Amino acid sequence: MIRRVLIPFALLGLAAPVSAAPPVPVETGAASLRREVDEILATAPRGSRFGLLVVDEQGREIVAINPDQRFIPASATKLFTTATAYALLPGIDQPDEAGGSQVWLEPRTGKSKAAPDVVLFGRGDARLSSAPDCVVNCLAALADAVARSTRQVHDVIGDATFWPDQRWVPGMSWNNIGTDSGTAVAALNLDDNELRLSVAPAAEGQPPKVQLPGYFTLRNEATTAAAGSKTQLFVERAVNGTELRLYGSIAIDAAAWSDRIGVDDPAHYAAWALKAMLEARGVKVSGQVRARHRPPTLADQAKPDAGAPAVVPAQPVALASLVPPPLAQDVTVINKRSQNLHAQALFRRLGGPSASEQWASAVQRQLLEQAGLDPAGFEIRDGSGMSTYNRVSPRAAIALLRWGKAQPWGAAWLASMPLAGREGTLRRRFSGTVLEGNLAAKTGALNATNALVGTFRSAQGRALYFAFFANDVPGGTSALAAMDAALVRIAARN
Repeated sequence: MIRRVLIPFALLGLAAPVSAAPPVPVETGAASLRREVDEILATAPRGSRFGLLVVDEQGREIVAINPDQRFIPASATKLFTTATAYALLPGIDQPDEAGGSQVWLEPRTGKSKAAPDVVLFGRGDARLSSAPDCVVNCLAALADAVARSTRQVHDVIGDATFWPDQRWVPGMSWNNIGTDSGTAVAALNLDDNELRLSVAPAAEGQPPKVQLPGYFTLRNEATTAAAGSKTQLFVERAVNGTELRLYGSIAIDAAAWSDRIGVDDPAHYAAWALKAMLEARGVKVSGQVRARHRPPTLADQAKPDAGAPAVVPAQPVALASLVPPPLAQDVTVINKRSQNLHAQALFRRLGGPSASEQWASAVQRQLLEQAGLDPAGFEIRDGSGMSTYNRVSPRAAIALLRWGKAQPWGAAWLASMPLAGREGTLRRRFSGTVLEGNLAAKTGALNATNALVGTFRSAQGRALYFAFFANDVPGGTSALAAMDAALVRIAARN
C-alpha cells in the first residue's frame, strides 16, 4: 500500500492557500467626493431623505444621490412657474396692460335716480398698492378717477369675477392658511393680501398696545408680563373671518412684536380700502362694501333690492385702468423674495381665459414635456410651491435649468434667483465660503422640506448645475446646515 504523506506548505517554503478576497478598490475622485458628501448628510436630522444631482455644462454627473426619486420641492416650484411664464406669456418684458385693475360706475337696476355703485375690477395683477408712498399701480389713482366723476356712490364692490373663485391652492396645509405665506389669491388683490399686526408692552398686568388696520377687529386677551419673562404671543382667526384673537404675553421690557395676517377675501379687502379713499376725497358712500366672486345670474338681476349685485353691463366703460410694470420685474420679486401670492397669480395667468389651477397645470406640463423633461419626473399643482401635492426629481429640476438657460430669456430668468450671502432668501447663507456671491439658486422650505436649485462655479471655475432636496425632515429641525456644507465641499473639490 502506498501512503500519501502530507507535508505542510510551511516546510516547503510556500505560503498556505487562502480563500480568494476581492481586490481593494482604489478610491477615485468621484467616489471619494460621494463618500464625503454622504458623511456630511449623515449629520442631518435622523430620518431626512435626500435627493441631489450636480452636473457640469455638458451634463456629466458630478454627484448623484437618488436623482430620479421624486420630492416635495416647496418654493423651488417657483422656478417652474417663472420659466413657464417666460416661455408662454407674450410681452412679459413690456408694461402689463392686460393685468391692471379698473374702476367704473354701475347703475342700480330699477333705481334710475339712485347713486350708482362703484366697481373695482381686478384682472389678475398681484401688485396693486394702497401705500401712502405708492408711485405706480396705485389704488389712489382709481379713487381719484371716481372722485372726479361723482360725489356720491351707493355700494363699493370688489369684483374678482375675471378668474374662477379658487382662493387657495390644492394641497395647501391647513396651518399655512391665514398666514402671509398662505394668503388667498384672486383676480383682485391689494397690498399682497396681507396686513400687519404690531404689539407693544403696556403696564405690567395690562393688555398690550396693539396696532391693527381697521379691516380686522381684535379680541385682545394678551397680557403684559414682568421684565425678563419670555414673550409668547399667538394669533387665532377662523378662515374667512375678520376677528382676530390675540392671546399670550409680552414682557414689559421686550421690543415690539409683529406678525403679518393673510387676507381671505382679497376682493372685499380691496373694496374696503377703496371706500376709505373715496370718503377721504369727499365722495359719500351711502351703501355697503361687498365682494363679487362670480358673475351675476338672471336671478340676481331680478332681485336688485335684496342685496344682490347690480346688473353688470356687457361692456362697462372704465373710468380708469392701471398699467402695472412688466411681469418680468415681478419674476425677480417672486424668485428672490419667494413671494407666494405673486407666484400663484402668475401661475393662474398660464391658464388662459379660464385662469384655473387645473388648466394652468395642464398647460405647464405640456410645455415642460416638449422641453424634454421626463413626464415621470415632475407633478406640479400650483405656482408657489405651497401645495404638498407637488413632486419633482433632481433630474427634472436640472433639465429645467439647462433648458431654460438655452432660451432667449434664459439669462434674465437665471439672474432672477437670489445670490448666496448677498440678497433675498439667500442673504444669510454661505457667507464666508467659496459659494458666497457665487451660488445663485431658488430656495424652498415647507413642512418637513428643504430645497435648493440653481447654479454655481466651483473653486476651479467649472460651471455646475445642481438640484438638492430634503424631505421627511423631523419637525422642529432643519437639513439646511448639512445641505449647505455638502455644496461647499462639492464646490471646493471641483
